[in-house]
Amino acid sequence: MGLMRMRQGDDRLRALMLAGLAGDSVAHAALLRALLPPLRGFFRRRLGGRDDDVEDLVQETLIAVHQRRATYDPDRPLGAWVYAIARYKLIDRYRRSGRTTPLDDMAELADEFTFADASDARADVDRLLDTIPEKQASVLRATRIDGLSTAEAAQRLGIGESDVKVSAHRGLKALAARVKDGWR
Repeated sequence: MGLMRMRQGDDRLRALMLAGLAGDSVAHAALLRALLPPLRGFFRRRLGGRDDDVEDLVQETLIAVHQRRATYDPDRPLGAWVYAIARYKLIDRYRRSGRTTPLDDMAELADEFTFADASDARADVDRLLDTIPEKQASVLRATRIDGLSTAEAAQRLGIGESDVKVSAHRGLKALAARVKDGWR
């Protein structure tokens, strides 16, 4: 499901979002599941099929959708709001890797959404990371927030590179489970 198809299905997704905001955790979980295919497609097209990076970005985006759901304006299209979050996650990934950001193909999303105050977002991330084991949280902070490579994170944390990879994978999986279960 691409951007156009997501816009066409926006009413159904919007209904799930509104129900979730009203406290329906089943609707919220259904929304997050429904966002998986369009987000995977969005990231695959931009990352050339690097599946690990695609899945990481999908999970990071779903976590952000969950965390920032209270900032959604029901008068605006849900698809545009979700894709704006995805766009920012992709830009962050490019910046962490030192690559230039391919903004031209994302121009249609430029003015659809603005993030809430960055300090609020950081506090939300910190609270969510506090719900998983410290080692996993430390690895995710080092690799996903601070932008360190696997080798750099291993050196900083005093663990092996394979341990960084496993902890990052398990941490993202744990965070995804928290989001799916309706973490607040």
